[in-house]
Amino acid sequence: MIGWIILAIVVILVIAIIGMYNGLVQSKIRVDNAWSQIDVQLQRRFDLIPNFVETVKGYMNHEKETFEKIAALRTSWANTQSVAEKADLDNQLSTALKTIMAVSENYPELKANQNFSDLSEELRNTENKISFSRQFYNDTVTMYNTKLQVFPSNIIANMFNFTARELFKTESDEARKNVKVDFS
Repeated sequence: MIGWIILAIVVILVIAIIGMYNGLVQSKIRVDNAWSQIDVQLQRRFDLIPNFVETVKGYMNHEKETFEKIAALRTSWANTQSVAEKADLDNQLSTALKTIMAVSENYPELKANQNFSDLSEELRNTENKISFSRQFYNDTVTMYNTKLQVFPSNIIANMFNFTARELFKTESDEARKNVKVDFS
């Protein structure tokens, strides 16, 4: 009788360990998927930029520095690997695109250009998707990292070398500032 009880306890423990391990693996896969969604949207934005820049270039010859910065950011995108590096590039690119959009207000003929209008709308939609993807990624990473720290799954995580993931966060002081709206 005691042998059956011990066997039942061992079977329950093995099933619990397998369940926790599988839960950690599923969470890790969700984090990887969420990151790939950000990557897809950021790549989409980088793919839209050459057409956007070419459309705008003809109207804004004096914004050469901004265009060169965007080209450099596109080039360095392929060499980045970590979440922090990609977040930094994302912040820099967002700032450059905001500059172009702000300067475009001074060019009514550019704003009337259908190609510019279409590309601007595509970029806005992509920015919204990037924002949603960032939030989803951070939520997913938070759930995964929590599983790595709570008992008893933290024991299984340590046994199988699961490691915490990095959140996608802004490094820019400019992005943290309050937006000043002035209608005067």
